[in-house]
Amino acid sequence: MDTFKMSDFGAHTDNSKINTSNIQKAIDTCNKNGGGSVICDNGSIKTGTLIIKSNVELCIEAGSKIIGSENLEDYKDLVAPGFKPGEGIEKSKNALILASFAENISITGKGEINGSGLSFYDHKTADANGKFAKPETQRPRIIMFYRCKNVLIEDVSFVDSACWTIWLMQCENVCIHRIKISGDKKMRNIDGIDIDACCNVTVSDCIIDTEDDCIAIRSMKNLYDKVSVCENITLTNCTLKTQCNGIRVGCSGDGEIKNCVFSNIVISESTNGIIFQNPKYYLPDGITIGPDIHDILFDNIIIKCLRYPVWLFIEDGIKLKQLSDLTFSNIKISYCGGPLLIQGSKETSISDIRFTNVQINTGGEDAILCQRCRNIKFDNLDIVGV
Repeated sequence: MDTFKMSDFGAHTDNSKINTSNIQKAIDTCNKNGGGSVICDNGSIKTGTLIIKSNVELCIEAGSKIIGSENLEDYKDLVAPGFKPGEGIEKSKNALILASFAENISITGKGEINGSGLSFYDHKTADANGKFAKPETQRPRIIMFYRCKNVLIEDVSFVDSACWTIWLMQCENVCIHRIKISGDKKMRNIDGIDIDACCNVTVSDCIIDTEDDCIAIRSMKNLYDKVSVCENITLTNCTLKTQCNGIRVGCSGDGEIKNCVFSNIVISESTNGIIFQNPKYYLPDGITIGPDIHDILFDNIIIKCLRYPVWLFIEDGIKLKQLSDLTFSNIKISYCGGPLLIQGSKETSISDIRFTNVQINTGGEDAILCQRCRNIKFDNLDIVGV
């Protein structure tokens, strides 16, 4: 495989210089030569938006770092056929690393990609908990990949994205392995990995420590010119730590999500553990029909949370085709202040949910609450602390 060192294209570690054009030239040259590896081999290199192209591996070697510019003008929006972001989710449609319709692309190495996220917040807006107000301007994500195929993200540490860290949109055949994601808790909406309308995605052996959702599985119809099902998603051998939700499935979004497996996971110090939340305010304006969610498995999971360990919820006024056929097995729940909550809407009953070998140690008044649901089964349930 041919290699293209960023330093050979003039990129260097002077933090007063933005190296976007130098690194992009290395990527373009690699692509034009049939592919290979573009290597960050020279300490910390600052850049604006980079566009990854087919057959290119971006390799950040151990001890090296790609740092996002602190200047919003150095970032590009994702502009691609079929992508209709409007104002963009979280008012943001740009990123440090973009790719669209690319195949056989990789981000690898033992180094770090730092989004310089704190630079996009007004530090004078900190509330009593030290959290900054959500900016009115865009906040770059670190990665946005759209309709890409055969994607590998491996070993890299992602630090301080200003918004969602990794957003995959209608991608196919994705492997995310052994990465670390962390973000300063004073920021807002710092998700770990958002998997939106993708198929055949594996996430394994990752450590994610975020302010917002660690993992979000979505299917947003309004962003694209064609509808795609979010399916065949697996997450295994991961540790998740967050001020919000460990795993979120279904919102925002109104498409179909199916055939997902989550196993061997530790969720710690979170507000909520696993949530399927369907409130009105997450749906596009004028839409009252939520996502179609079914056939999802959770196995071998430890959850330590402050509120709801498992929360299945549909707000009245929202109709789903279904929220059904979910299986939770070998789940250990502790330190939760709220119950395992299953609450359908007047329009949609939550159905066919099975819990097997579940331990609940709660400090709340209730361990389990069910409303507007059917065919809920509990086998070998152990409750203490109520």
